[in-house]
Amino acid sequence: MTDGTTAVALPQFGYTVTNFINEIWYGRHPLAVALAPLGSLYRLSGKVRRHAYQNGLLKSYRAPVPVIVVGNLTVGGTGKTPLVIWLAGYLKSMGYRPGVLARGYGGRARQWPQQVRADSDPFAVGDEAVVIARRAQCPVAAGPDRRASAKALIEHANCDVLISDDGLQHYALERDIEIAVIDGVRRFGNGRCLPAGPLREPIARLREVDMIVTYGVAGRGEFSMKYVTTHAVNLNRRDRSMTLESLASEPVHALAAIGHPERFFTSLRSRGLRPITHAFPDHHRFRASDLAFGDGLPILMTEKDAVKCEAFAPARAWFVPATAEMLEVFATRLETLLARGSHG
Repeated sequence: MTDGTTAVALPQFGYTVTNFINEIWYGRHPLAVALAPLGSLYRLSGKVRRHAYQNGLLKSYRAPVPVIVVGNLTVGGTGKTPLVIWLAGYLKSMGYRPGVLARGYGGRARQWPQQVRADSDPFAVGDEAVVIARRAQCPVAAGPDRRASAKALIEHANCDVLISDDGLQHYALERDIEIAVIDGVRRFGNGRCLPAGPLREPIARLREVDMIVTYGVAGRGEFSMKYVTTHAVNLNRRDRSMTLESLASEPVHALAAIGHPERFFTSLRSRGLRPITHAFPDHHRFRASDLAFGDGLPILMTEKDAVKCEAFAPARAWFVPATAEMLEVFATRLETLLARGSHG
């Protein structure tokens, strides 16, 4: 660190590995070519698995209520969670009783599915699930078996529409509407499937989804999504907040343990802040030492990271909530698809 604004990555093995993988997937690293045969095998296995569900060789569950799947083709964050929260709010405004299915990634609960509340332990049910429960204020069920989660929400929470977060490749649950979310900056990287590239499915899969939502600049046939970040909330006292403008031109520590940390750092710079950046592996389990900088500067982080730091966060720790903003044309298309009935 030199002038208080130089980007600094914490010296962690996990993040070093993440950097190396990103060089392969989003750069021109020669290892991508060497891994291409494995990528082809991954693509073939995914195709076989999907056809098995489509042809009834593997059993899928058809819920008695509409199911909206929000997912992506790539590994890592593309902005699905803010869109899921937006969908839940919009569906409630239409008179629905939505429920959200979350994977519970990183959660260590012994039994699934888990009912997720605003005060649930993120280390038990997953950080994203807790954020959704707090922001969407609707029933949330977390667990790897989305069929079981769907049944639980319908039977115990009386939900009449379900939103599956990150469930595009979870074909055991049938869906009525598919929404694919794309990172407008990184897009699809080198265009290869795992492990040679970031793709879970080939790009051609997008021709089959109902809507493509792009965080950032949207391409042809895509719906643009923006994040609104106006203020920061204190981790110790939720009733305390401050505008980001009040921190403009001043150095702050910025922490992010998300799929694409630079997105958070860039959003702070766009509001005039001078972040000293600290990137961690996605879903990193924070410790008090991760927030100990010894200089008294404010510490800013994402809401997903904040739920894991509340127990030991210092008074100068704040999180920046990001709210998705969608155009009216997207809402109109959503209503049309819901009125249409079954997917296909």
